[in-house]
Amino acid sequence: MKFGVVVFPGSNCDEDIIYVLEKIMGQQVVRLWHKDHDLQGAEFIVLPGGFSFGDYLRSGAIARFSPIMNEVIQFAAKGGYVLGICNGFQVLTEAGLLHGALLHNENRKFICRNIYMKAQTNNSLVTSQIDLERALKIPIAHGEGNYFAEEDVLKSLYDNDLVIFKYCDESGLITPEANPNGSLDNIAGITNINRNVFGFMPHPERAADALVANEDGLAIFESILSLVKA
Repeated sequence: MKFGVVVFPGSNCDEDIIYVLEKIMGQQVVRLWHKDHDLQGAEFIVLPGGFSFGDYLRSGAIARFSPIMNEVIQFAAKGGYVLGICNGFQVLTEAGLLHGALLHNENRKFICRNIYMKAQTNNSLVTSQIDLERALKIPIAHGEGNYFAEEDVLKSLYDNDLVIFKYCDESGLITPEANPNGSLDNIAGITNINRNVFGFMPHPERAADALVANEDGLAIFESILSLVKA
């Protein structure tokens, strides 16, 4: 599969995701600069983590207007797969490709540590191969990861099985204490109604190599590549 990783000014996780996709998963990757107008034939687009445009105004609010995003929006509208991780998730909500918003963490502090999250459905490409009882240990690093949605949006997410990850504790229990940032209903990630756009705050690319003593994030990449195997 050919992946396209978008690079904004301030992205700092682009090389992490490229390393995992290329070196560990053995996939072809192209770098897409934010001013580009060509997705270079990529079959799967990734918006990486970081601080696009310094997180000025709101996280992702300026990056959303980069020229490359016009192409990403059209690509998604045609059914192309798009994944936003952390800042990428914020960009996707700002672009209207995913519902809801990422607010300041409840404690108003930047949080950088390992958390646990659990897939809520196998009815999405990024969770298709994940055991729903398994608690994945994945790092987070964000100041605005507090997911919020209006009541009608939240109902639609549940009615259509669009919540893909929730924060949990090490044993897999979804509790208020396991919620690191105040996200509504412990929501860590969602997909869209067409199930081709995905966003979550935790960083699986930072937990996908034996060298860092954590490979839980590989479950997500293996789910994505099940499309190729199929």
